[in-house]
Amino acid sequence: MSKIYNGLVNTADRFVPNSMRPLWNHAAGPKTVFFWAPVFKWGLVIAGLSDLRRPADQLSVSQSASLAATGLIWSRYSLVIIPKNYGLFSVNVFVALTQLAQLYRAWDHSKKNPSPSEK
Repeated sequence: MSKIYNGLVNTADRFVPNSMRPLWNHAAGPKTVFFWAPVFKWGLVIAGLSDLRRPADQLSVSQSASLAATGLIWSRYSLVIIPKNYGLFSVNVFVALTQLAQLYRAWDHSKKNPSPSEK
């Protein structure tokens, strides 16, 4: 698989303009997993945003809490590693924010609609 990937990168290398070379050759640039992992992680953000349409009583508090915690932890991590990975930082901030919004929705719903045992 890496031979195919290296072939694609080497082919694309010829078409990258000089103004984009610093990004292209960066230690966390498109030639590395440090670029592509955060790109694909944006799928979690899109899923979290689409869940904003889901009724609050159907939200998973444990899932939202886990994703919010990992978003916060990885946001911090992305700024202490070398090289700093701002793509990883930004996607994890958005993962945390979308899941914190979901947690708020679930909490707000539970306060407005207490279960019969809590009354």
